[in-house]
Amino acid sequence: MGDQLHEEDKSRRKGPPPKQRGHPRDSPEVRLSKSLSWLLRHGADKANLHIRQDGYAKVSDVLSNPMFRDVTFPNIQDIVNRDQKSRYHLLLEPQTSEASGTDVWWIRANQGHSMKDIKLDLRPILSASDIPMAVHGTTREAWKLIATHGLSKMSRNHIHLAQGVPGNNVMSGMRKSSQILIFVDAQRALDAGINFYLSANGVVLTEGNAAGFLLPEFFQRVENADRTPLEGWQRSAHIAQVAAAPPASEAEKQQHMIVETVSSAQWAVGKDTDAKSS
Repeated sequence: MGDQLHEEDKSRRKGPPPKQRGHPRDSPEVRLSKSLSWLLRHGADKANLHIRQDGYAKVSDVLSNPMFRDVTFPNIQDIVNRDQKSRYHLLLEPQTSEASGTDVWWIRANQGHSMKDIKLDLRPILSASDIPMAVHGTTREAWKLIATHGLSKMSRNHIHLAQGVPGNNVMSGMRKSSQILIFVDAQRALDAGINFYLSANGVVLTEGNAAGFLLPEFFQRVENADRTPLEGWQRSAHIAQVAAAPPASEAEKQQHMIVETVSSAQWAVGKDTDAKSS
């Protein structure tokens, strides 16, 4: 199958090079990963890419997109194998139809989708003991609103949490550049009816409440990136303060979403950021 895809690729190498996602200063590998991440997580409909409900798309269909005209099947394999956060998964499905006779390679992003019809096969987390921790990394600017309104899934299907903090090893679910670490009391949230799941690459996912928020009452502790407690934040005092405050307006919620999105994009000077995300 790989040889067949490689031969098909050669016939598409005509005309000017296609525009890929990412910053012009990014390496070709990074731009390819960003393009693949955008397509499989967010852009399938815009790109007229057929994607199954479980998130898989045919590799041959991906390679037919203009952004991947100069990309080969081995290039895709290399991106998947080298990705330290295991963002992607390749699947070879044997074809039982005699008319086809050729096995088919499929690829998906393991999490991070904004397409609402994608339903990944996620493992439910039934107890906080199922995971070592659940922690969300963010910026100081975004924290100003998160501290009051909670974590938002924004345009994505889930809020992303990591099972550890950044260190020597790459941590799926969190950027190394995070300035604030929000540790979630998973058991308290589970007891309140909030669902948590584990993705194929170990990211803790939650849809939050009916409005898509994980409220501050479920924050266990908040730390700076150097693991020192964040001054001025204590859960008991904060819960009392929030309980006395009026509910957030729709405008404030939209502002929260904008601040979180812009802050998480600062590493790319406002450009495409998806391949750097969890």
